[in-house]
Amino acid sequence: MSRWPPRLPVRRAAGLRTYEFTLHRSGLGPVAGVDEAGRGACAGPLVVAACVLKPTQLASLAELDDSKKLTEAAREKLYRSVTRYAESWSAVVIGADEIDRIGIHVANIEGMRRAVAGLDLTPGYVLSDGFAVPGLTVPSLPVIGGDGAAACIAAASIIAKVTRDRIMVAMDAEVPGYEFAVHKGYSTALHMSCLDEHGPSVQHRMSYRNVAARVRPGQPSTQGGTATSSNNTRDRLTG
Repeated sequence: MSRWPPRLPVRRAAGLRTYEFTLHRSGLGPVAGVDEAGRGACAGPLVVAACVLKPTQLASLAELDDSKKLTEAAREKLYRSVTRYAESWSAVVIGADEIDRIGIHVANIEGMRRAVAGLDLTPGYVLSDGFAVPGLTVPSLPVIGGDGAAACIAAASIIAKVTRDRIMVAMDAEVPGYEFAVHKGYSTALHMSCLDEHGPSVQHRMSYRNVAARVRPGQPSTQGGTATSSNNTRDRLTG
C-alpha cells in the first residue's frame, strides 16, 4: 500500500533549501514559505508575507537567514534580491484596529491565509514558521524555527520585516513623539516612556494591556470618547 505524500529521505542540501528540495523531489512543489513580523509589537500593523523561491539555488540568496539575526543593511539587500528573483511573493498588512477586533493570533492566521492566496501561483505545499495554519487549500507543515531552517520561510520573513520596518519609519513622521522609527512599535523602555508621556496614539493596539493601562483618566481616548479609568477602558476594549 503506497503512502501519500510519498516519503523520501531528507538529505542535507545547500543552505536552507533542504525542505524545499525534498518536497520538489516528491512532486509537491512549488513550495511556499509564510512568516510574519510585528506579532510582539504593541503598536503598528502586523505584516504577513508568503514567498515561493525558484527551485534553483541563487548566489544572491545565499545569505538568507532568520531576519532577526541580520543587520538592517543585510535585510534591505536580501529584500531586493528576494523580491526580484522569487517566483512569486505577497505581503499582507493588518492594521492595529483589525488586530484589536479579532485578536493577534486570529489576525496572524488570517494574514497567512491571505498572503498565500495573494501569490501569483498555487503552491503545492506551504511551510509555516512555528505553528499550523488551518484553512489552507493545500498541504502544509509547521516548521519550528522555520525562518532559520527553510529558505522560503526566511525569504517571507525578510519581506515581512522590511515591509513593516518601512511602515514604522514612515509612521514616525506621521505620528511624532513615539520614536516609532527607533523601536518599531515593540515594548522597549523608550517606547513605554513615550506612552507614559503622551498616552496611546491611533496606531497603538488598544487591546494590549500595557497600552490600555496608559489611557489616563479624564484624557480623551485616541479610540474615541473619554477614559474614566484605565481598568474600565481595558475591560471595554478587550471584552
